[in-house]
Amino acid sequence: MDENFVLHPGTLDLRTLRRFVFENTGVTLALGATETLTAAARSVDRIVAGGAAVYGVNTGFGKLAKTRIPDDRLRDLQRNLVLSHAAGIGKPLPERVVRLILLLKANGLARGFSGVRPEVVQLLLDMLDRGVIPVIPEKGSVGASGDLAPLAHMTAVLIGEGEAFFGGQRLPGAEALRAAGLEPVVLGPKEGLALLNGTQTSTALALVGLFDAEQLFQAALVTGALTLDAARGTDAPFDPRLHSLRGQQGQIECAGVYRKLMEGSAIRASHQIDDERVQDPYCLRCQPQVMGAVLDSLRHAARVLLIEANAVSDNPVHFPDTDEMISGGNFHAEPVAIAADLMAIAVSEIGSIAERRLALLVDAGMSGLPPFLVSDSGVNSGFMIAQVTAAALASENKTLAHPASIDSLPTSANQEDHVSMATFAARRVTDINDNVRTILGIEYLAAVQGLDFLVPLTSSTPLTQAAAVLRQHVPFFAQDRLFTPDMEVAGALISAGVLTTVLSDILKLPTVEAA
Repeated sequence: MDENFVLHPGTLDLRTLRRFVFENTGVTLALGATETLTAAARSVDRIVAGGAAVYGVNTGFGKLAKTRIPDDRLRDLQRNLVLSHAAGIGKPLPERVVRLILLLKANGLARGFSGVRPEVVQLLLDMLDRGVIPVIPEKGSVGASGDLAPLAHMTAVLIGEGEAFFGGQRLPGAEALRAAGLEPVVLGPKEGLALLNGTQTSTALALVGLFDAEQLFQAALVTGALTLDAARGTDAPFDPRLHSLRGQQGQIECAGVYRKLMEGSAIRASHQIDDERVQDPYCLRCQPQVMGAVLDSLRHAARVLLIEANAVSDNPVHFPDTDEMISGGNFHAEPVAIAADLMAIAVSEIGSIAERRLALLVDAGMSGLPPFLVSDSGVNSGFMIAQVTAAALASENKTLAHPASIDSLPTSANQEDHVSMATFAARRVTDINDNVRTILGIEYLAAVQGLDFLVPLTSSTPLTQAAAVLRQHVPFFAQDRLFTPDMEVAGALISAGVLTTVLSDILKLPTVEAA
């Protein structure tokens, strides 16, 4: 495991979260947080001793909030809550998502407004440090009273129930803890509810989707520029004067990237004067406008998700300085749901315009290249069906990008009568990302194939480097062969961030952090 970072509750930033997702870092709780948590737990004890009915502390949950629970059964109340709510279904969430859930839950609780003891937060961090990964089924949350079912499966491991992955094995929760040298906790008043309420599952899913989308966005800038040069398009639409007049920040930044990527291209220079084409199709010349809007949308989502990553989102919220607990709705994940919907639309657009560029390349009448980018076409079909695959995925994304946040199905006997669907909204971003990664991989293959047909003319230095990386792994498509392996290699290069890395000495590609 990489070096730990110190968790100062409520201060996570995007750089740290990105590193955590991709580098498997551990976490150490900052000095002072333990004292804050201890003071909050003592406040809960005072509230219980006072005898007043407090939701979830000495009452039932949801529609059962009017049921008073005697003091000698408060521990049973919290344990039963966890067990009954662990009702998820489906495949386990990926390890990097679960790790992020653990971090976000520890971060929110450690702010001291949830009434949990320090040992509860420390166990979450110890599980991270020692590689105990709760088995959390992917389905079963509507993002209303927080991500109840997923967080119940997480919490079940803390109390020695449920299942967890450890050392490459799927084990009962108690056994996984024991193998890691850890002991389960016995939950006190409010602690089970604090662990189950919250938006950490939907937020973790959305953040992982965001960071993957950022990588795809950066790759698409490069593949789009490769296609532009392979199609012998013009860089005139990227003139900074055009974009400054409109004033959209993302558009301005993206136009600057395209100019840098195209600078010095001998292909561009070869047709700059006597080109009979008046203007290129939208998929080429409107790239700054489309990709700029994508960048602005991803940045908006990033701002929302960063706030949520640091939020206190359980219920009731505990104010230890006045020994108060106030029931509200901070667990309603609408901010995450709408941000995830926006991300889904934005990433789908990356794939949509990339597929159109690919369609242009395989059309000899549009690109001026051999039909379907292969010699001896007719005998060879070349990129014909690869473009069909891209079209199928781009079309699939149209359905996947339908807003989830506008759906609501009442739960808990109509007590929870408006829900956000944030968990699904965030989870399906990964499906869209996977489709777009394949589309971009196919475009990468096609654009480099097109450039090869233009030899001895050469592209710009950065685009030549990007093409060379692909050719180290995938040879020129001289005649028909199995196509899927090439697509998988190209997609893997994009996943590995190769297009960003190879160009890092030449230009800095935009990120989801605000400009």
